[in-house]
Amino acid sequence: MQELTLTTLFAVFEEIFGRGLFWAMVLAAALVTVAYIYVLIRDRAVSWRKFLWAQLSMPIGAIAAVLFVQGMTRSGFADIGGPIDMIVLLGVAAGGAVGMAICIYTVQSLFWPPESKT
Repeated sequence: MQELTLTTLFAVFEEIFGRGLFWAMVLAAALVTVAYIYVLIRDRAVSWRKFLWAQLSMPIGAIAAVLFVQGMTRSGFADIGGPIDMIVLLGVAAGGAVGMAICIYTVQSLFWPPESKT
C-alpha cells in the first residue's frame, strides 16, 4: 500500500466488518449525529444532568467497542504485538466512549426534552 486513501479505508473496514454491517454502522452514526445536532439546536442549552449520565456511560462504550472489534477481527488481547496495536486499541476505546456518550445524551434529550418556560 503506497498511500492511504479514503477508498482504501472503506475497503479495509468492509473486509473487517462485512459490507452490510459496515454501512449499517455508518448509517447509524450519521443518524445519531443528525439527531444530536437537532437536540443541541432545539434545546439551545446543555442539560448538565443528562451530560453527567452520558459521561458515566463512557467506560461501558469503551469496553463494548474494544470487545466488538476484538470479536470482529477474531483476535484476542494476547495477539497485541506492539505499540501500534495499543494505539489502535486505545483509539477504538476512545471512539466507543465518545460515541456512547453522544448516543446516551441524544436518546435522553429526545425522550425527555426540557420543560418549556412559558
